[in-house]
Amino acid sequence: MAPTPRDEHDGAELTVVADMWSPACTVIRTFLARNEIACRWVQPTDQAGRELLTDHGFTVADTPVLFGSDGRTLRPTDEEQLAQWVGLHTKPTSDSYDLLIVGGGPAGMAAALYGASEGLRTILLERWAIGGQAGLSSSIQNYLGFPDGISGSDLTDRARRQACKFGAELVISLRADHLRPTDHGFAVHCTDGITITARSVIVASGATFRTLDIPSVDKFNGRGVFYFSALTEAPLCSGSDVYIVGGANSAGQAAVYFASCARRVIMLVRADSLAVEMSTYLIEQIEAIPAIEVRTGVEVVDASGDTHLEHLTLRDRTTGAVEQVPATWLFAFIGADPATEWLDGSFARDDRGYLLTGPDIAIVDGSDSPWPLSRPPLHLETTVPGVFAAGDVRAFNGHRVAGAVGEGSMAVMLVHKFLGD
Repeated sequence: MAPTPRDEHDGAELTVVADMWSPACTVIRTFLARNEIACRWVQPTDQAGRELLTDHGFTVADTPVLFGSDGRTLRPTDEEQLAQWVGLHTKPTSDSYDLLIVGGGPAGMAAALYGASEGLRTILLERWAIGGQAGLSSSIQNYLGFPDGISGSDLTDRARRQACKFGAELVISLRADHLRPTDHGFAVHCTDGITITARSVIVASGATFRTLDIPSVDKFNGRGVFYFSALTEAPLCSGSDVYIVGGANSAGQAAVYFASCARRVIMLVRADSLAVEMSTYLIEQIEAIPAIEVRTGVEVVDASGDTHLEHLTLRDRTTGAVEQVPATWLFAFIGADPATEWLDGSFARDDRGYLLTGPDIAIVDGSDSPWPLSRPPLHLETTVPGVFAAGDVRAFNGHRVAGAVGEGSMAVMLVHKFLGD
């Protein structure tokens, strides 16, 4: 039996009444946690939940419902509405900037910081929350200057405050869906009809999480099956068994983090060894924690349950043997694909969809070069002159936080060169 959600913020001014196994509840919980909005969670079946709903004219069927200490209520329909309701900055203050950055992960935040600090009127658009995938990391231990490690949320908060100090404008819940050149730069069109123009653009939209793509598992998304959400769900897993799918650093970091609160952490790794994708320092940490069990050569093939996940079916990839295990919590960290679907065909990509930049543009097959100018492309410049790429969205990147930060700051240097020319 899963534990009841605990109220972690007794002094919070926001109360959320929602069933913990509701996918809509998961979306809200993740959005609020990632944007550092303190809240108190109440089950609709608890007395406090029933009283709140009744006093404001709601029923259990209306949940999730948010209650503010000022008497306001909200039944959120999307993240933008939720972001506005809790007071996040969701609309640009102008329609024209020197530099527009799409994506608020480490690459985008570094670009925002350096762009604003060096005199460029800078705006950053982030769909979910500042920090990107790195913001979900429980502990980043190989980032320069933090010998004891730092959580993704702490690093994100420092970056946000630093960028804002220099005047960067950070807009949350506004999603770019098209980019086109104009006579004086570029126009980025957003899903709610807002268009923003800028003299230059840095694409740092990162990557989107891969899912297990198993119909019976998909049925439990947000109801026991989660992707890259260790920080937001861990408080609910105290004393439980937690299954983690994946063998790279993100999965290892999550396993170490869950081991501090879960009864047992079972890592399910398709490869024959963690060494295939995981850093050595992390493997050594995992081996030193008795609560973590690593099962290699194993994959999930089925899931079952009633209102939430209750069982997983696992298969040994070598012998084909199948077993069913009781499971309430499954967290998958199985990689990501580049978030480039919003860009048109004028942006050259590699065979996995990552943006080609600078000298890598030359690898494109065919006699017709995708680069349109007589000058060579700048190092992080895409095949659309004046649009640069940084971080996980770019081909041949290292998929490390430090590398993304370096690319974001370098991209601003190249923007200055482009604008100067």
